[in-house]
Amino acid sequence: MAGYCTAVDTAGIATRQLPPAQIKAFAASRSTRAKTDRIDAELIARFMAFRPDAGRVLPHEKFRLIRALASKRGQLVETRKRLLAQIKAHGKLGSAEMFDAMDAELKGLLDHQIAELEMRVQQTIASDDDLAATAGILRSVPGIGPVASTMLIAEMPELGQLSGEQAAALAGLAPIAHDSGAMRGKRAIGGGRRQLRHVMFQAALVASHHNPILKTFADRLRAAGKPHKVVITAVARKLVTIANALCKSRLKWANQAA
Repeated sequence: MAGYCTAVDTAGIATRQLPPAQIKAFAASRSTRAKTDRIDAELIARFMAFRPDAGRVLPHEKFRLIRALASKRGQLVETRKRLLAQIKAHGKLGSAEMFDAMDAELKGLLDHQIAELEMRVQQTIASDDDLAATAGILRSVPGIGPVASTMLIAEMPELGQLSGEQAAALAGLAPIAHDSGAMRGKRAIGGGRRQLRHVMFQAALVASHHNPILKTFADRLRAAGKPHKVVITAVARKLVTIANALCKSRLKWANQAA
């Protein structure tokens, strides 16, 4: 797959990534149950004729590389979290000494591999002037650290080319309406790029306490009685829209009003 994508890039062929669920829903709307390569190809062609703006442009190879490295790092971080939870459980059960050496060796290996992946990500970004400049802009925002800036670059290569609403929607942080007639349902977030949304929640926790603009914003929501999750979601949405605006203007953070 990687070789095919590289060949497509080299040939200058315009491509788009389509969510499989949308093609499946389109097939259901046409009552198409049979599935063969030829039928699938026809469905995709008809869908693109109906929705030429659907999906996303296939990211350039450098973005795919950063995304792959960031994804593997995330997997290893989750593995390390589970290991640390197991170590804590061993301590409570009184069996920690039995596994001390094994757990220490495994944790050391995970620490080394995570650090190596982080170094490769930073080297890849630093090797490209545009990406390095974008990373510098993102890192200038209080609350956006190395992990969040990397995920924004990897998962949202469109950053700086979108409206604030589009950026929030792509991150899965835009409230979705559930209304019908006079009934007004509860707004909720969903969809978008799940891994990015998870990282932006973590960044929002930091920003809500250490970013002077977003701390004031979060405090105002808390004073209004908003639940913690609602506050953090709103801060995460603000972070994404701020990051998008700064990347669009190519300016660094300067305590501007959010």
